Amino acid sequence: MKLHELTIAEARQLLLDKKISSVELTRAFLDRIDAFDDRIGAYITVDEGPALEQARQADDAISKGEASVLTGIPLALKDLLCTKGVKTTCGSEILDNFVPLYDGTAVAKLKAGGAILLGKTNLDEFGMGSSTENSSYKVTTNPWNPNHVPGGSSGGSAAAVSAQFCCGSLGTDTGGSIRQPASHCGVVGLKPTYGRVSRFGLVSYASSLDQIGPITRDVTDAALLLNVIVGNDPMDSTSAREAVPDFTRALAQFDREGLKGMTAGIPKEYLSQEGLDPEVRQVFDSARNVFEDLGVEMKEISLPHTDYVVAAYYIIAPCEASSNLARFDGVKYGYRDFSSDDLIRMYKQTKSKGFGPEVQRRIIIGTYSLSAGYYDAYYGRASKVRTLIMKDFATAFQGCDFILSPVAPAPAFKIGENSDDPLTMYLSDIFTLSANMAGIPGMSVPAGFSSQGLPIGVQLMGKRFDEFSVLKAGYGLEQTVVLLEKKFPIL
Repeated sequence: MKLHELTIAEARQLLLDKKISSVELTRAFLDRIDAFDDRIGAYITVDEGPALEQARQADDAISKGEASVLTGIPLALKDLLCTKGVKTTCGSEILDNFVPLYDGTAVAKLKAGGAILLGKTNLDEFGMGSSTENSSYKVTTNPWNPNHVPGGSSGGSAAAVSAQFCCGSLGTDTGGSIRQPASHCGVVGLKPTYGRVSRFGLVSYASSLDQIGPITRDVTDAALLLNVIVGNDPMDSTSAREAVPDFTRALAQFDREGLKGMTAGIPKEYLSQEGLDPEVRQVFDSARNVFEDLGVEMKEISLPHTDYVVAAYYIIAPCEASSNLARFDGVKYGYRDFSSDDLIRMYKQTKSKGFGPEVQRRIIIGTYSLSAGYYDAYYGRASKVRTLIMKDFATAFQGCDFILSPVAPAPAFKIGENSDDPLTMYLSDIFTLSANMAGIPGMSVPAGFSSQGLPIGVQLMGKRFDEFSVLKAGYGLEQTVVLLEKKFPIL
């Protein structure tokens, strides 16, 4: 096996056994990025010098017997996470020159765990998009087919893991931005429960919805990374004080007990959605059969407010974005338009030139919805719908351990296919938005392929703070489903 093909767990064991060095492993990924990323566009910034220095320090720690959980493991970060001394652009021209003076908590935990940070990955600007076509820097392509999108907004992170440009990555998920690109790129993507991972140092899109999570080659690696980044953080007022288990125990529990005794909920509203691609339905049905063979009881459930999820989300998220992005005014940091001759014009020109079309669209929607006379009619009503969605899930989970559903209505679409159709783009997140609205964990696990050879995942959603059951079920599916050997036409 070549070094760039190693999972986190495999690389960790080889490093501890001193069969490879972190410098060799890091160099292998940097060489692969250099050779192929011009075709994929996964990274905005590659931090080669510091990464190699971190690798040398990791090798020294291993030789002294001082290795931590991730010592020597090369990872990537979505360019929405503040990283000390490394340019953090959020995929936007308005932050093209922003270099943070501190690490976000999740980043700091990776560093404390000994991880090697290779660089920052591409994304839809400020996380607003489902295809990674909205970046100010480049369009990221799908490693399985360069004519198709990798999904978004964490498309750069998913493509980097899929194309073997890193052992794993962190993404962020506001409405499906980890799970949907993971599905499209044939990797595992986990959105933890809201509050499980600190958001300190995450440049916010929608503060009540955003969550940081791992994108990895397999479920084992997702559990390993989750173990490192979770936990209460006094720097984040939304960080939960919930007890944190060892998530790798979920995998061991499957090896001992299987999945007998678990119940999976099948939401009838999801499978009756117009636009559900027959090939996605076929992969979903195959995964359902696998779970049944593993002893999981299937139970039809109802999530009656599913039809209102997209409308409610695209009021709440833009409203919060309107508030969060007001800080980018050209005064304190980031891009400033120097051609303006007065303050108000400078504000307008800075935002008009610094923000891309999709960000501007969502700011306008949010500002309008929050304006006098419209707050109750839009944001207030959407918030009430959100409460109903939470109640739907609470009721459903009274009779099941996890919910099984598709991740996206269709496999990855072609680049440019939906660029001029925002509504179609928004509807591509219909199966993932609910988990963010309800604050529950969700994970995408590879489960099959389309007739064009594009990956298709299935989604597992769990009760609040029950990532354990989601990981256990996902691991069971992964260990049972036999997928094609990874072969990329352009790598």
